[in-house]
Amino acid sequence: MSGERVLVVDDERQILRFLRPALDAAGYDVVEAETGADALRMATTSAPDIVILDLGLPDMDGKEVVSRLRAWSTIPIIILSARDRESEKIAALDIGADDYIEKPFGIGELTARMRAALRHSLGKDAVRERIATDGLTIDFVHRLVERDGQPIRLTPKEYDLLALLAKQAGKVVTHKMLLTSVWGPAHAEDLHYLRVFIGQLRAKIERDPANPRIIGTEPGVGYRFVEID
Repeated sequence: MSGERVLVVDDERQILRFLRPALDAAGYDVVEAETGADALRMATTSAPDIVILDLGLPDMDGKEVVSRLRAWSTIPIIILSARDRESEKIAALDIGADDYIEKPFGIGELTARMRAALRHSLGKDAVRERIATDGLTIDFVHRLVERDGQPIRLTPKEYDLLALLAKQAGKVVTHKMLLTSVWGPAHAEDLHYLRVFIGQLRAKIERDPANPRIIGTEPGVGYRFVEID
């Protein structure tokens, strides 16, 4: 991908000086903001395709920016922050951020996460009937799953969990979101359900369940379905 406009929101000038040339070199059109108010204004006036957002802004918390953006926009938002508490990550993701990367970070990881978020955004309005990655095929219309052309038998809950992750491919889906969507609000805290079913899924769909590539773990936060290039 190239030519997409990225709005970088951070009040640390050294971060902006580092990111602009790196993102320019990757083919992105970069616009910058140093406050939450400027970010919200530029999100409407500069029409970015994706937002890279720090949480520690001088005028408001970055989560407030996410919340206000989500009131009217589905633009991909990637949090880039030095805050490493799990509660901060979960709160940002639960209110609508698409991903979360801790500082310090590598530009390669950031641009890979950006590509994934943009791919997911492009597919939001189109109903994906199937997804294929690393020999795994999921047919959402017929609720069928295959590995290298061979059918995989999943329980209804296993399929629902896999389908939910796959339809959010590239995004972190929090424990709470997965539990409430698949098992219902009464099970929002039942992490053992999730761990057991994720283990069962990996045993069935991964080439090497001990080193999973398709269902990735975001420690303390949730899981991510990875489309392998």
